[in-house]
Order: sequence, then C-alpha cells, then structure tokens
Amino acid sequence: MKNVLFVCSQNKLRSPTAEQVFSGWENIEVSSAGTNNDACNPLSSDQIEWADIIFVMEKSHRNKVLRQYKKSLIGKRLVCLDIPDDYDYMDPALIRILEAKIPRYL
Repeated sequence: MKNVLFVCSQNKLRSPTAEQVFSGWENIEVSSAGTNNDACNPLSSDQIEWADIIFVMEKSHRNKVLRQYKKSLIGKRLVCLDIPDDYDYMDPALIRILEAKIPRYL
C-alpha cells in the first residue's frame, strides 16, 4: 500500500480533485493539503511523514515543501505535475490531466 499526498496552494480545487479521482484506486491511500497557512487543510509534517509519494501542482509548491520539510522528505518521492491554477474542482480537463500524468508514478 502506497500513501499518496496531493498538494496545491489552498487545498480547494486541484489537490482535492486529485484526492477524489484517485481515492478509489487499489493499493493506494490518498490525502491532500495546501501549502498556504489559510488552506482548507494546511500541509503538516505529519502528512509529509505519512506520504510515500507527494505530488505538487506547481514548482512554487515544490520549493515551499523542500524549504519547510527538507528533513522529513528523506526517502520520499516529490513530483511536480506542472498544473497551473486554471481549473475548478472536478473540472473534466483537470481530471484528464491528472489521469494522464499520475499513474506512471504509482
């Protein structure tokens, strides 16, 4: 079983969409969080430690995660998906992008 964490800024659109899309997949547990302090579910060191693989939506998220959780990232895989903040929650175009990019890492 792999623990998969999806991260965006506010945890309102992209990362919760990814969590929802992949929540039914076998052999993975999913969660999501946001890098901003006022995110719906702010990213924590506990979440980083729980995760085997962390998907961030943008380079700015990757940089923030690396800066704030460097020690907790040892042995983790951190993947930047390069998905801009241009989509609504459960946007079909976003779902297609997620389904095209993520499975190769799982």
